[in-house]
Amino acid sequence: MFALQKQLLNSSRLLRARPSGLSTTSLFGASLAKRFLSDETRKAIEDAISSAPVVLFMKGTPEFPQCGFSRATIQMLGQQGVDPAKFAAYNVLEDPELRNGIKEFSEWPTIPQLYVNKDFVGGCDIIMSMSKSGELAQLLDESNALVPEEEQ
Repeated sequence: MFALQKQLLNSSRLLRARPSGLSTTSLFGASLAKRFLSDETRKAIEDAISSAPVVLFMKGTPEFPQCGFSRATIQMLGQQGVDPAKFAAYNVLEDPELRNGIKEFSEWPTIPQLYVNKDFVGGCDIIMSMSKSGELAQLLDESNALVPEEEQ
């Protein structure tokens, strides 16, 4: 038992002494970080993902994105013709627990994060790549998430 206590003590010293840019996840792996997602936060994220066919966790709002990647993702979804009635956006800057929790939930380190029909699609780089290849349009069309042809 003494060896384990010594190991934990050394780990806590390492945490206190770590460089400011180094996260707990990078020191100990994602499995330790997973312990920090509360049941309440997990449930809130699951409810948010279920709130619409297309869900975006972003910095800022669709009207006022607070980072270039969120802005680019919103623009891409608009260009694809996502139906506003089938879209929900969540501003992670309003809730630090949501901001950290969504990264753990998806096992994806960056924001924005796009979900379509409750499935994680990816971040801005993935969305851009899918848009260029036509995969995003196909996914949104198959998910019935686009404005109907007669309304465009």
